[in-house]
Amino acid sequence: MRLFGREEPLHERLAREGGLVERVPRNAPWREVGIHGMQRAREWDATATTEAPGIDGDSATFVVLPDGSVLVEDGPESSLQMLADAVEQELAPPYRARAARIRDDLWGVQAKRIRVVEIRNPPDGDAIELSRDGLVVDGERAFGSVPELEGLGDVVRAERLDGTLWEVEASPL
Repeated sequence: MRLFGREEPLHERLAREGGLVERVPRNAPWREVGIHGMQRAREWDATATTEAPGIDGDSATFVVLPDGSVLVEDGPESSLQMLADAVEQELAPPYRARAARIRDDLWGVQAKRIRVVEIRNPPDGDAIELSRDGLVVDGERAFGSVPELEGLGDVVRAERLDGTLWEVEASPL
């Protein structure tokens, strides 16, 4: 008991002791996922585990293009086709995936759908942003247009995958 006053007000203590209310800790983690009913946004469209012998390293990041070819962004130079085949049981190309060795030859793979657009005459650079304000290439304002990206959304971002193939993300304002 404190020097002046009680630990809890008398009316709260009487209500609790009478079974009318349950005392809740003041530092309850109400904003944690699962407590307030809000779930996390789904990050991956497909998740799989597969046996994939012969792959070097312990992790890989790759993109599978619409034609089924695999572009390795980070990881071993060995074929990742077995990992792509496991994802394609649930998700058709194109997609971006990451994989990690669980143990021995067992791998876990996560993949997310992407939109791939072929830009016939792309600007020099590896990143494009197209909005009502104009065109930005690699962080610098640029002149001209990219007809393949127009009309996809209010803000369109594209990153070069390979040659004339670009990963595109479009969003409204």
